[in-house]
Amino acid sequence: MLKKVWTCGLALIFAGTLSACSGTNSAAKEADYDTTKKMVVDILQTDEGKKAVTELVADEKMKKHLVMDSDTVKNAINNAMSSEQSKKVWEQLFEDPQFVANYAKSMDKPMKQMMKDLMKDPDFQKRMLELLQNPEMNKEMLQVMKSQKFRSHLKETVQETLESPLFQEKIQKKFT
Repeated sequence: MLKKVWTCGLALIFAGTLSACSGTNSAAKEADYDTTKKMVVDILQTDEGKKAVTELVADEKMKKHLVMDSDTVKNAINNAMSSEQSKKVWEQLFEDPQFVANYAKSMDKPMKQMMKDLMKDPDFQKRMLELLQNPEMNKEMLQVMKSQKFRSHLKETVQETLESPLFQEKIQKKFT
């Protein structure tokens, strides 16, 4: 019986020692984690750390694995597009005929595709036919086309078309 009590006592002492060690070990792990976390944050804030992160993000393989939050991207674009500084940049860019031509070319296919898709849509076709066949609409269109305001607008439109970088580029290609 003494042997059993002795064995139980040793087992309790051993279990107590293990639990005490594991508690100390857990606290040590927590301290190590905090220390490591602080070191990593400090490293990332250095010029070398920033350079390393920049290189990592610029890496083509890494770009394939990065998934950007669409809301974050949307907000960034909205902020970039709506600031006063960006408005000035866009105004300057659109003064450059080559930029305007490239921009218009890049938008040409999506706009044509959208119109083709709409033309295939039965609901859109139905509404367009209803609109064009409406006698009141015909009367309004005829009245508008005869007006001095429309003629003035048509003249401006033709003038803008002639001054358009895309149109000028096409004309230059035709005559060269």
